[in-house]
Amino acid sequence: MREILGRRRMNRSSLRNAALHYATCWGWPVLPGAALNPASATTARQSRQPSAAVCSCPDAECAVPGAHPFDPVLLAASTDARMVGWWWTNRPTAPLILATGGRGPSALSLPAIAGARALAEFDRLGERIGPVVATPTRFTLLVAPYALAELGEKLYAHDWVPSSLRFHGEGGYVALPPSHTGAGRVRWEREPFAAEVTGGTRKSGRSAARRAKRGALPCTAPWLPRMERVLDVLVEASTTAPGSGTSLTF
Repeated sequence: MREILGRRRMNRSSLRNAALHYATCWGWPVLPGAALNPASATTARQSRQPSAAVCSCPDAECAVPGAHPFDPVLLAASTDARMVGWWWTNRPTAPLILATGGRGPSALSLPAIAGARALAEFDRLGERIGPVVATPTRFTLLVAPYALAELGEKLYAHDWVPSSLRFHGEGGYVALPPSHTGAGRVRWEREPFAAEVTGGTRKSGRSAARRAKRGALPCTAPWLPRMERVLDVLVEASTTAPGSGTSLTF
């Protein structure tokens, strides 16, 4: 793949190409999301106000317009090239949804301002992190799949976990680049790079990072950190972020 998905201007084939790459090269189960109402999507882009976007699903008060499964349902997420290709051939502008946990990555998401703070802290600590998906309102860190019991054990060690920090494990989902949802354009804040194999040991090296920066990603699933490697920094960064209440748009 000769470009970082989500970096260039989206056209009608880029979503299909991205979906096929995620599914067939990386083994990530994907499915099309509920698209935005066409008229409201145009208005939202022109006004640069994501709140103007309206989801095409039946929920008139949808909190995450365009960023969730609807038809097909989440359980239909697939890595089959024929199925994925058929979906985006018939719905070329549909947002690209990753089914998290299980066969795909899990994820942790937090408000964008807290996410930027967390990335700066990881850089300061010299801590390597995996791919980071961003919208104007939220950052989402992709991590290796984790079990609910494992997550509960790690969270128990914290006196308090902000409600603005969300966990996307098995049965969850996140939108992937180069989608456009009610929150705005979905892009890579930190681009994926594959693990390299040297002497039988898989590692994410500098040359892999250089290839990612050049936009030449190999057909190998990106390296993902374990959840516990990033959790403490994300909890700390989220403590000063606004609480989310019942709204999922944060």
